[in-house]
Amino acid sequence: MSISIFHILGLILAVALIETVGILSVRKVKNANDFHTSGGKAGTWVVTGAIIGTLVGGQSTVGTAQLAFSFGISAWWFTMGMALGCVALAIGYVVPLRHSGSTTLLEIVRKGYGRKAEMTGSVLCSLGMFISIIAQVLSAAALLMTLFPMKFWVAAVIAAIIMTLYVVFGGLWSAGIGGVVKIILLCISALAAGVIVLVLSKGYSELIDSMKSVLLTSDIQSVSGFDNVKDFNFRYQYPFARGISKDVGSCLSVILGVLSTQTYAQAIWSGRSDSVARRGAMISALISIPIGFACVMVGMYMRAHYITVDEMNALAAIGKEIPAGMGVMTSSAQAFPMFVTNHMPKFIGGLVLGTLLITIIIGGSGLTLGASTILVKDVVKPKNTLRVSRYIIVGLQLMAIVVAASFSGSYINDLGFLSMGLRTTATFVPLTLALFFPGRFKSKWVFISIVFGTACLIIAEMVSLPVDSIYVGLLGSVLCCMIGYKKM
Repeated sequence: MSISIFHILGLILAVALIETVGILSVRKVKNANDFHTSGGKAGTWVVTGAIIGTLVGGQSTVGTAQLAFSFGISAWWFTMGMALGCVALAIGYVVPLRHSGSTTLLEIVRKGYGRKAEMTGSVLCSLGMFISIIAQVLSAAALLMTLFPMKFWVAAVIAAIIMTLYVVFGGLWSAGIGGVVKIILLCISALAAGVIVLVLSKGYSELIDSMKSVLLTSDIQSVSGFDNVKDFNFRYQYPFARGISKDVGSCLSVILGVLSTQTYAQAIWSGRSDSVARRGAMISALISIPIGFACVMVGMYMRAHYITVDEMNALAAIGKEIPAGMGVMTSSAQAFPMFVTNHMPKFIGGLVLGTLLITIIIGGSGLTLGASTILVKDVVKPKNTLRVSRYIIVGLQLMAIVVAASFSGSYINDLGFLSMGLRTTATFVPLTLALFFPGRFKSKWVFISIVFGTACLIIAEMVSLPVDSIYVGLLGSVLCCMIGYKKM
């Protein structure tokens, strides 16, 4: 890995740009309403920026490349789920959300089904968002550790500080305006990375051939677990490499997670009209698909040219050496940042590294803002909501640093899928009932559905059932609600 002054300058300039946007956005914040929903004055691109700014973060870039390193094109399900979730948000939820007269999703649940459902859903939904914040910290730490010789906790602290500074001043205005800057930089970066992969590999088919050469015919086969071409094709070219239930369930959890996340609802409420909010959601869907594809290509390219430290040690244990020309990564989470530093022109690479870091920063910041809004509006309900919101943002980031150390070896996207699943079981069913079927179900059973559905999800995760845990959680939630159906 070779880091030049151009890489460092690009990184510093990009971070300085986005931090300046966040700090200057404080001028637009006159009260708590401005902080949480930009006062309902945002245009299409600010709405899009607020959605993409949070939606396309470390999980959909660094995490997708990491998963593609191990599972090929099936890693695309996370960003496909994001796109489908934005479409569902635009078509089915924009108008009822905006006409609900609420500022949080769980406030809508309270109006339809009581305070107990609101409180319980708020805590569980915030927990789900907190897990996703941890994933963003892990992504940022992986990037910083690739660039600079530092320990994990140092990288995590730096990442958390940058995320906090970005959103603690301008709130939704920071997330929205910064998101517009991010969209421009991210589209250019993703397009550049995807094109460079295809040029270096001389096309997709050549990329696959080079991966086969490494994993099936070199010494790496002894630690890769592949016996033949059929095994390889299933792992890297089959869209359901982790199992149909697992991959479709993961996609479903992201779709429903988008509909159940406070941050995206805040973006919808920030729009100055229904049509503006709907366009913002649809544009977000269109943008997320090619970004995900480019990150998948990067992960697969790195699989053809790099091994992890664990694989290197496994080769050494059986008396074999690293094949000539292969690089070594500390972990698969470094696939994207190492591709940028080693295989892109230095100046462009510096800009991409900066874009990648601010992508993670804005994603983590937006989730932190959403979680703090839920806790302030639905749980704490203080007199000075603006000040307390900022305190909670700082507190969440401090906790994320501590907890992230326990997950440093995890697949980033697995944490993302778990986060979306928790948000779904805590919010999606009661929110949908409150929006479209208010008063048609007994409040007691709606409250029970939140607790039981989440418990089913967690148990399913712990015992590793053959079906994705999101199905189990949703089924438990729906069954409880059906028991409490009122005949009219």
